[in-house]
Amino acid sequence: MSPATARAAGPAGSDGDVDAANAGPPQAAGAGSIKSAERVLDLLQLIASEGSQAWTFSDLRARLDLPKSSLHGLLRVLTDRGYLDLDPDDKSYRIGVSAWQVGRSFLFAEQLATVARIHLRQARVDLNETFQVSILDGVDNVYITKEESDQPLRLVSEVGSRLPAYTTGLGKVLLAGLTVEEVEDRFRGREFVTFTPSTVASYDALKSQLDEVRAQGFAEDHGEFTEGVYCVAVPIRNAAGATVAAVSCSIPSARLQDAHATRERALAVLRTCADAISEAL
Repeated sequence: MSPATARAAGPAGSDGDVDAANAGPPQAAGAGSIKSAERVLDLLQLIASEGSQAWTFSDLRARLDLPKSSLHGLLRVLTDRGYLDLDPDDKSYRIGVSAWQVGRSFLFAEQLATVARIHLRQARVDLNETFQVSILDGVDNVYITKEESDQPLRLVSEVGSRLPAYTTGLGKVLLAGLTVEEVEDRFRGREFVTFTPSTVASYDALKSQLDEVRAQGFAEDHGEFTEGVYCVAVPIRNAAGATVAAVSCSIPSARLQDAHATRERALAVLRTCADAISEAL
């Protein structure tokens, strides 16, 4: 489905203008990508790709073809920050503990997916609709596991895919778990692309919807990314009560003869499912 061309900007900076000086992080790499950041990633990926192999300065320079001064600087910063370990005897480099800590966030997603699958299966049995679990990454929600309905008409989606969080019920639940200030920071300078006539088209509209989500404890998506699909979602919380993920039920609009009753049945199943997942984490 091709997105519409209508776009609106996120919240303005302190002077009321949305410009390059006040904009948030760049939306995509490209002409403005930072060469040093690319070199850092190339360096880490190379060292990590060989498992336990240690790399000398000469080895790294030969593989990456970087200027000596640049490579020295990158290695010094990564070692100081704990992303690389330097062996003082043979002056070789290995992946450090800070990189491991970053990787633990991925391990959480794997653990969550494993735990969630059991309870999604039961939810699917209860309603025979499609259930999905997502986590938040920046301003996108990323699907980490799902259980599909076996009905002929059903939502088709893929684990590992991502969608703009402002276009989905899952995403709105995840954004509502942040503070107002955190949401504003993430969307500052970003454009709101309208994918369907129902898509949230501005930051102010999103902010209003998130206030409702926080008050009622769930979010809805009336065909805001894919026309003809209704979605309702609730948060999955950790022991401290923070939203760490969200679970949703997606239903083709053609099966919404009684929208209110369908939503209430879905919410009952979703809340049971979310509570069970939370307890198992």
